[in-house]
Amino acid sequence: MLWIITKYVLTAGIVVLISEVAKRSDKAGALIAALPTVTILALIWMYIEGQGQEKLANHAYYTFWYVLPTLPMFLIFPFLLNRYSFWFSLGICAIISITCFFIVALVVKEFGIELT
Repeated sequence: MLWIITKYVLTAGIVVLISEVAKRSDKAGALIAALPTVTILALIWMYIEGQGQEKLANHAYYTFWYVLPTLPMFLIFPFLLNRYSFWFSLGICAIISITCFFIVALVVKEFGIELT
């Protein structure tokens, strides 16, 4: 139980750190947020908990393919936010990301990569 609490505290601490840095500097906050900190932490936790190399490699591999469809959101969100409310903009971006995910899944399936 102590291990799970430690994982939560460290992981949540990084998210809080990013939001605090972003309050002071848009660029620094974005840079830290853009780093694959969540993936790195997940890989560390998985490694410490004894997951095999194949499991770790698969996690990194599929993370790459799942990140691609989220990228358009970061370009569209500022545009929408200048015109609409935060929640509406975020909702539209979520729909766009889901749509992009299915498009990417269809495209990469042609190359033998199964995401769904």
